[in-house]
Amino acid sequence: MRFLMMHRLDESAPEAWNPSPEFMAKMGAFIQDWTERGILITAEGVHPSEKGAIVRKPRGATPAATDGPFTETKEVIGGFALVNAADRAQAVEYARQYADLFDEIEVEVRQVVEFEDLEGMGAQ
Repeated sequence: MRFLMMHRLDESAPEAWNPSPEFMAKMGAFIQDWTERGILITAEGVHPSEKGAIVRKPRGATPAATDGPFTETKEVIGGFALVNAADRAQAVEYARQYADLFDEIEVEVRQVVEFEDLEGMGAQ
């Protein structure tokens, strides 16, 4: 099974967007280990919300975009990892290991819908 791990950061914390060389070395070793073990499919960090946008489409309306920064929220997605795991429990354990790299972080774990999962999900 595949799971998406999205980590949220406090956007106002300068260290969230300027990691130390020590952190980068620790993260690089972690990524290499998970890649070699077949856990990690891909992982990426993202730029702060000031370089982003949100597109909303209310029902029956035309989609509209709002440029960042997103002042209505303190925590924003700082990056993601897509991992292979046997089940949700293993994915949560991987998220704990990942979170342990940081001083303070929140990691959301969501199972990816596979094509096979779509069978039986149609209108009933």
